[in-house]
Amino acid sequence: MENKVFSYVETLLAGVKASEQENIEAAASLFADSIINGGIIQAFGAGHSNAGALELTHRAGGFIPTKNIKEPAGGAYEVVEGVGSTFMKKVDIRENDVVVVISNSGRNPLPLEIALGSKEKGAKVVAVTALEASKGLTSRHSSGLRLFEIADVVLDNKIPTGDSCLDVEGVDAKVCGMSTITTAVLMQAVTYRAAEIMVSRGYQPPVYKSQNIDGGREYNEKLEKQYIERLYRI
Repeated sequence: MENKVFSYVETLLAGVKASEQENIEAAASLFADSIINGGIIQAFGAGHSNAGALELTHRAGGFIPTKNIKEPAGGAYEVVEGVGSTFMKKVDIRENDVVVVISNSGRNPLPLEIALGSKEKGAKVVAVTALEASKGLTSRHSSGLRLFEIADVVLDNKIPTGDSCLDVEGVDAKVCGMSTITTAVLMQAVTYRAAEIMVSRGYQPPVYKSQNIDGGREYNEKLEKQYIERLYRI
């Protein structure tokens, strides 16, 4: 019996590859501009969307000037308006930064207020969202906005409404949320292209090596010193 996950993922990724090249290029250019000009890449996702933020930040093969925005309640108050705005008063976001906000629905107040607050501080915002699904939903924020209407660049992870994608006979609900897979591929595609752009401009991309290879930890610590004042703030 065929496991439908593999063919479904192949179809999803083919759709992302076919439609998102221009948006990947735009996001990669923002990343490169940010790092070259002394900014950092920050990422936020509430709930399970945090997995996408972790894919981008502080990992082997990723850029060193990156930070995961860690909201203290872990997204428990994602639907409560005002929580994000209050939190953003303490978040260190600056003019040359890029903030990646990940939300499949793009409708809840917390990620919207992270995005709005980032733009107020002069940063560029890249959204990762399920674009067609989000267009079919109403905002839960008083602004009436959805994430794709706030961002400077939108990356569409191609996920259907509700994230779960597959039917299993005898199960009342769909199974297998796939957003983490396409979001991770989008993040890696942007990282790859941003590295190429930096090299083309004569700038050496600051990239983490694995701490599990000889010399990796020392290499990372040496480069981190350039950004240490930014990486461990809220």
